[in-house]
Amino acid sequence: MPTTFPATPLRAYVADLDARRFRPAELTVAGGRITRLTELPPDALPPDALYLIPGFVDAHVHVESSLLTPAEFARLAVAHGTVGTVSDPHEIANVLGVAGVEFMLADAARVPGFGFAFGAPSCVPATVFETAGATVTVSDIEELFRNPQIGYLAEMMNWPGVLFNDPEVAAKIALAHRLGRPVDGHAPGLRGEQARQYIAAGISTDHECFTAEEALDKLEAGMKILIREGSAARNFDALIDLMADPRWTDQLMFCSDDKHPDTLAVGHIDALVRRALARGLDVWAVLRAACLNPVRHYKLPVGLLREGDRADFLVLNGPPTADLRVQQTWLKGELVAENGISHLKPAPATQAAPNFFIATPRTPADFRLAAPTGAATASARVIVAEDGQLVTKEERAEMPVTDGSIHANPARDLLKIAVVNRYAPHAPVAVALVRGIGLTHGAVASSVAHDSHNIVVVGTSDEAICRAVNLVIAANGGLAATDLRGTDHVLPLPVAGLMSTEDGYHVAAAYTRLDEFSKRTLGSPLGAPFMTVSFLALLVIPALKLSDKGLFDGARFAFVEAVG
Repeated sequence: MPTTFPATPLRAYVADLDARRFRPAELTVAGGRITRLTELPPDALPPDALYLIPGFVDAHVHVESSLLTPAEFARLAVAHGTVGTVSDPHEIANVLGVAGVEFMLADAARVPGFGFAFGAPSCVPATVFETAGATVTVSDIEELFRNPQIGYLAEMMNWPGVLFNDPEVAAKIALAHRLGRPVDGHAPGLRGEQARQYIAAGISTDHECFTAEEALDKLEAGMKILIREGSAARNFDALIDLMADPRWTDQLMFCSDDKHPDTLAVGHIDALVRRALARGLDVWAVLRAACLNPVRHYKLPVGLLREGDRADFLVLNGPPTADLRVQQTWLKGELVAENGISHLKPAPATQAAPNFFIATPRTPADFRLAAPTGAATASARVIVAEDGQLVTKEERAEMPVTDGSIHANPARDLLKIAVVNRYAPHAPVAVALVRGIGLTHGAVASSVAHDSHNIVVVGTSDEAICRAVNLVIAANGGLAATDLRGTDHVLPLPVAGLMSTEDGYHVAAAYTRLDEFSKRTLGSPLGAPFMTVSFLALLVIPALKLSDKGLFDGARFAFVEAVG
């Protein structure tokens, strides 16, 4: 149970992120706020006095990707010093529309001290080249903005729509500007004049940069860059040295974007702070990125250790270094975590889990990849996945043809990938080839498949692929893996096929077992196989991806043939 801050004032070194110094001070808290902050003489504190800093903020995250509801996400995150998130409910909105966003708001309200800031999803559906469960219109966004918990227009992934002044895209951006809401960006690889045009439309952030050169282009044009390190997309090493340049101190933030429960259970933004400090970066530049810049940019209801602020802060056992450890996390004057242990009670969902899952069982024949009639071999396009990246590459492979079909070849790391429409029970299945997942046998499947969250599956045979898909269907959404030798693993996700209703630490343990099975038994060498597979259906990230409607070239924004 959380403990209320004592009536006795606390003496400590208190971080002043604007003045860039720790000042000896006496802190008094009442009613969840800092009622008095009095600076003390330099020699007033003992050498072993505590250090206080504002809490960490994840500047862009899809809570749904943690497989946890917002309340359970907060319960795990506070253990690592996270006191707020800029949360884009884009994933559940693609399944359930505005009703999904309303579910997230209601669930988040069960942890009233945590600084959730939700955005209005700007691109639902993400593209017209896939089947989604809902549409979010300009009028829907205007209605969402009536809720003060909706603080910004979430990532504008339709960058071609921005550049070519698509009327609906322009109307959404204009609405956000009229109401004083910031607009988040999403423009991977956009450089030069196109990047400047995108930014000039009033888009203020981007979390998709995967090279320092791209990030520098956007910084120089006035954009704020989020340094992302998630479970699948890991760009920290590519971007972190930008923080050494004092010009960008106020334009950088940290984010995870997508964080699976196993990694959330062991660390969050605190891990990025330690890594940044280990590189010798200025402690104040690091803390401003982790604590201050997101709060100011998004006007978050999170305290910054000033008199009158909410009493949200972290207690450290010394000045911040590469060995930084959060001793305590305080939210609104309540001790919510101590020494890595969350004091928040488990908060499994209490309301009925909303879902939209009407897929019906499939047969192996549904996953046939047809070759040209009479051909002995065929040239096939191959999606090339890269560990730690959302971007993919494209290759060509000459494949043997058997009975008019192309089959997976695990020995060449040429596996089959398929996307099954979850919203229409008898829709045709899209099938292609993928390299880089590395399974030696069996299959993995998931109803977490960005952005429309149909079922995505990768496997070594049509039979294994079918088995994994049917496990997901039987669970009405979830993650599944099979070795087709009698061992199956399933993690049900009854909330929109995206989130569990269970205790977050239990979900993390179940996910870990599934993850280890996909690596040790099925042979994948990836750091996060399920997360990587889930992004192979994300059409707005180049180069080659697969939707339920077919193989898609993200650079040309057009379908291409899988074979031929």
